[in-house]
Amino acid sequence: MTTHTTRMLILGSGPAGLSAAIYGARAGMEPIVVQGIQPGGQLTTTTDVENYPGFREVIQGPWLMQEMQAQAEHVGTRMMWDTIVEVDLTQRPFRLIGDGGDVYIGDVLVIATGAQAKWLGLDSEELLKGKGVSACATCDGFFYRGKKVAVIGGGNTAVEEALYLTNHSDDVTLIHRRDSLRSEKILQQRLFANEKISVLWNKEVHRFVGEGTPEGLVAIELKDTMTGEMSRLDVEGGFVAIGHHPATELFRGHLELDSDGYIAVETGSTRTSVPGVFACGDVMDKIYRQAVTAAGTGCMAALDAERFLAEAEFEAEREAAE
Repeated sequence: MTTHTTRMLILGSGPAGLSAAIYGARAGMEPIVVQGIQPGGQLTTTTDVENYPGFREVIQGPWLMQEMQAQAEHVGTRMMWDTIVEVDLTQRPFRLIGDGGDVYIGDVLVIATGAQAKWLGLDSEELLKGKGVSACATCDGFFYRGKKVAVIGGGNTAVEEALYLTNHSDDVTLIHRRDSLRSEKILQQRLFANEKISVLWNKEVHRFVGEGTPEGLVAIELKDTMTGEMSRLDVEGGFVAIGHHPATELFRGHLELDSDGYIAVETGSTRTSVPGVFACGDVMDKIYRQAVTAAGTGCMAALDAERFLAEAEFEAEREAAE
């Protein structure tokens, strides 16, 4: 068992965690990044990235995360291949334990553990991910310009994604397994008023159908939730929009979470309910969920943490002098 000590401990190695590491390292804080279950975050499961600033050509998500990690290490970040299983936030420095028994001590803690899109759990969905099946219209909608697409879900996320997709497609179908939507009324009004969107009620996805070489989505097989009747909808893009799971189980009971399980932060900052603990990226952002916004909040978290430590150290020196 090894103990690792740092001024800035960062959990998560996606755009948020690595941006925090870059800023923290440049401030001389020698951060440690514990990479977690999915090193590199959600971008490592994304292939073509066209909306990250600074690259005119399409770039690959895994490559972007490799470059971010290399930059963080170049300026003095230590990367740890570990997953945290236990936290003690009752006093500073904070004490965390990895699944192999290693102990991590941090004067400040930056949480960037992210969120995962919820999927339907179908074998056909897994086979066609990135080949017509997606969980992010903002990320991938551009690739379906002029094509027929469908959105699966009935909450705010699904309605927002359906509305967004009308920027690219004139034929958007919303598939919902009930007979009414759960989204906010204003969003429903916009949806029903949009001539490009049609709604299929009481339908659930039975199977995503792929054809061709290379294989791509060509249709969705649907089952009526009332009658059991099967039907087929021909589409080239299928967007699963049934919500996200923020990776916050570890912090339940230790930090204030909102009603959806995201870490609550002070408006306009990354400060959590525990002084010295900061949250950034998708673990605290359920609205934007983009790589560039995650990177932005990572920068904010590092600056907030640096300011917190400077003030704490100034106070300690002043008390010692009195």
